[in-house]
Amino acid sequence: MKRYRLLAFSGVGVVAILAGVLFFGNLNDNLVYYLTPQEALDQRADFPDGRRFQLGGFVEKDTVVRTQDGLRFVVASGTEPGSPSVTVEHHGAPAQLFQAGIGVVLEGSWQGGEFVSDTMKVKHDENYQPPDSGGDTP
Repeated sequence: MKRYRLLAFSGVGVVAILAGVLFFGNLNDNLVYYLTPQEALDQRADFPDGRRFQLGGFVEKDTVVRTQDGLRFVVASGTEPGSPSVTVEHHGAPAQLFQAGIGVVLEGSWQGGEFVSDTMKVKHDENYQPPDSGGDTP
């Protein structure tokens, strides 16, 4: 009887280890990280032109310019003046909540001295504020 109990505990242990490896072993392959402008500039050599990565930061005020294909703006690591920043050329429609001063995560690659993106995600909080209607509501 003791022998079967030892065999059962060993079997349960092996199954638990296999389940842990299956569930958590490949977790790092499925996580997607983004680099701040400071990290992107520091690791520029690791991302040659054309190699895609995600860049996240805050859109600097008074830098957003509409272009024929989308937008050109500057993304900074922080909101304080003098934060490391990267010039971004975004192709395609901007996210609906996009505006200067908001946090964004962009996917794209270096092309020369600027970051060219084609995917944009806007970082925002859970507080919804409807736009002003401009008139009285009944």
